[in-house]
Amino acid sequence: MSAPTPPTLEPLAEDWQRALAIVAHPDDMEYGAAAAVGRWTGQGKLVAYCMVTSGEAGIDTMGPEQARQVREAEQVAAAAVVGVNVVEFLGFPDGMVEYGLPLRRALARAVRLHRPDIVLTTNFRETYDGVWLNQADHIAVGRATVDAVRDAANRWVFRELLDEGLQPWAGVRQVWAAASPNAKHAVDTTDAFEAGVASLEAHSAYLAALGDAMGDAREFLDAVGRSVGTGLGTRYAAAFEVLPIRAE
Repeated sequence: MSAPTPPTLEPLAEDWQRALAIVAHPDDMEYGAAAAVGRWTGQGKLVAYCMVTSGEAGIDTMGPEQARQVREAEQVAAAAVVGVNVVEFLGFPDGMVEYGLPLRRALARAVRLHRPDIVLTTNFRETYDGVWLNQADHIAVGRATVDAVRDAANRWVFRELLDEGLQPWAGVRQVWAAASPNAKHAVDTTDAFEAGVASLEAHSAYLAALGDAMGDAREFLDAVGRSVGTGLGTRYAAAFEVLPIRAE
């Protein structure tokens, strides 16, 4: 029996200039999307990172306060590898992020502050492939990101943001969720693959603590990137679910 043919993926639009990545943890962007960011910054696009937590619960052998410092430093270094110089940490508790108004408010604030054309996040569906369950923080942050983009455009939602001098921003065209099982679009990351690997390898303490297949940055990214690339017709690619926010 022959292997199933991978689904055909459509190329992502690249006629934009500014993006904001909103994710739950340090390392979330690096597991597949960082190479795409490296491609885009190489085109002269501006990308900023917003981390909802500092990943302080992510290393079993390291206390949360020490882990916070280590993981924030690793994330800043990882971002720099792919041309991202702005990395913010919102300080929500790792592993206990709840969808709700405080999270939506904080993310709407970030969107109004950075005024992006595209907002990036990671998969917020219940699973990755119908089998492997997603993590609770990813689900909460992704859902809140989509809602916060709309909140950021409405001056009468979170009116306190106006008092902070943050005017509504309705310029977000789409939210792109990396590694979603509903992905129908992708971007060629062949030329940026090595930068993507180096970006993930910058999380050295975290990868050492994982000690499983996901701890081998090159092997993991090679397997995923090649699989997605088959659907796009390139050597490597990163897949995204595209969620339109306003009519083009």
